[in-house]
Amino acid sequence: MEEYMIVIWFVVIILAAVIEMNTMDLSSIWFSAGALFAFIFSLLDAGWIVQVIIFLVVSVSLLILVRPVVKKYLKTNVISTNSDRLVGKVAICTKEIKQGERGEVKIDGKFWLAVISGEEDVDVDEKVEVIAIEGVKLIVDKI
Repeated sequence: MEEYMIVIWFVVIILAAVIEMNTMDLSSIWFSAGALFAFIFSLLDAGWIVQVIIFLVVSVSLLILVRPVVKKYLKTNVISTNSDRLVGKVAICTKEIKQGERGEVKIDGKFWLAVISGEEDVDVDEKVEVIAIEGVKLIVDKI
């Protein structure tokens, strides 16, 4: 089994890297790094149990300790806007909002697409509270 571990770790390195390239979530890359360490130990003829322990310790340690720091550092796609100030404000419905469909609300003199978070439909001229912002639409709830 010892000679097969070199191949197994190589496959894990590649597989985890491919998964990371497709998800870009900074989760799988740490398993690729752990597999790299295990691969090195397999080349040094360490037992397969030692290799698995090295893989788990390195992967989980990197995932828990390094991932949050790297995610914070690489968080470049967040664009600050003033739209988050709309959360908690009251808007007036200008186009009916039905469950699962988009409507429209007016808040601070501007029109926004809106969807309802609750189960009640909202009629024109009814007041709603902005719960959240998702992309270019407001998530609202009937007052």
